[in-house]
Formats: sequence, C-alpha cells, structure tokens
Amino acid sequence: MAKLIYSMITSLDGYAEAAEGDLGTGAAEDPVVHTFINDLFRPVGTYLYGRRMYETMVFWETAHTEPDLPPHILQYARDWQAAEKIVYSTTLESVSSAKTRIERTFDPDAVRRLKAESDRDLTIDGPNLAAQAIVAGLVDEYHLFITTSVVGGGKRFFPDGVRLDLELVEQRTFDSGLIYAHYRTR
Repeated sequence: MAKLIYSMITSLDGYAEAAEGDLGTGAAEDPVVHTFINDLFRPVGTYLYGRRMYETMVFWETAHTEPDLPPHILQYARDWQAAEKIVYSTTLESVSSAKTRIERTFDPDAVRRLKAESDRDLTIDGPNLAAQAIVAGLVDEYHLFITTSVVGGGKRFFPDGVRLDLELVEQRTFDSGLIYAHYRTR
C-alpha cells in the first residue's frame, strides 16, 4: 500500500501561500535544496493536484527543452514527466502534459483505493486540495520546507479545525536557513 504525502514550502508562520508576495527563500534558489527534493520525491508514482498547482507544475513537462538548465533541474523534469498526474478541477477543460487525467471532484474513497492499489507513493499538492485529504484522514506523511519568512497571512499549510498528532521522523537545516521537517501520522 502506498502512502499519501503532503509536501509544500511554508512560511515560518505556517502559510503555504502568502496573501501578498512570496514565501521567502525556497527550493528554486538553492541547488542543494532542489537536489534534496529531487531525491526525496523521485520514488513518487502519482501527483494529485488542484488546478492552480497543476498550472504551476506543468512547466516541468517541457522544462528539459530550456537551454542551459543545471543537471538538478533537468533531473526533476525527468522525474516529474515519469509520474502519473491527477488534476482535480471543475473548470480545466484539458491538460497539456502526458500521463495526466482530470477528475471533477475529490473523492476520498477513490483516493483510498488508489493508495491501496499503488506500489509507489502519491503526493497531494496545494493547500486547498490537501485540506480535503487531511480532513478525510488520508495523509500519511507531511514534508514541510519552512522558510525564514513570516508573511502574516494567506492560505495555511494545515487547515483550520483539524487536530493532528504527528511523529517527527526527520529534520534538516540548509545553509539558506530553510528547515525540512518530515512528520508521519501516529
């Protein structure tokens, strides 16, 4: 049985999306962090996205055609292209990446079946979609990449009104001040 992993960059005050501006130092600026993320998520077989996150991530479908990209960026593109993608959207009419399908609604039972039938882990990306999976009790692991910025508002990494008791599995700090924290559900 596969695990469902929720992972995003988050501000120090817990926002996965800032109300204004960006979240501060992240993976894109640091090849060491990006390589760490590559290695961490290479085994993932399926990405679950909301429309907005998919529209951000679909860059990786053609990233390998950009000139002069460093090896860690090209590797992430290859890994992303190799994985299945499911986009949950009521408005998206078509997808522009291979191995991608659209689902009109998030069905917790369908995700449970997908986890049970998969031999490779899945990730769920985007705070709105992840909130639905968290509320349904589907998320097995949380991988937070915590920036050094306090942004004061936006979309929270964890949804309000949900209690989670987690076990810290691993942590790491990077020279940029970014902190990686890996938790699993108890």
